[in-house]
Amino acid sequence: MADPTSSLPDDLTFEAALQRLEALVDALEEGDATLDEAVASYEEGVALAQYCLERLDTAEMRVQELALE
Repeated sequence: MADPTSSLPDDLTFEAALQRLEALVDALEEGDATLDEAVASYEEGVALAQYCLERLDTAEMRVQELALE
């Protein structure tokens, strides 16, 4: 299975990803998108959510490492 985050820009920040994810959720909640648009937004949202979770996990591990030093 392909990595959904591979389609995201290399220079994407956590904050930008979270902001985009929030915008996608808002747009999907409005319900004005076509089925194809909604599916594409959902796919992008899944990739963004995975990216954010990975970044948070990395930050958490770094904080734990620093606490042990």
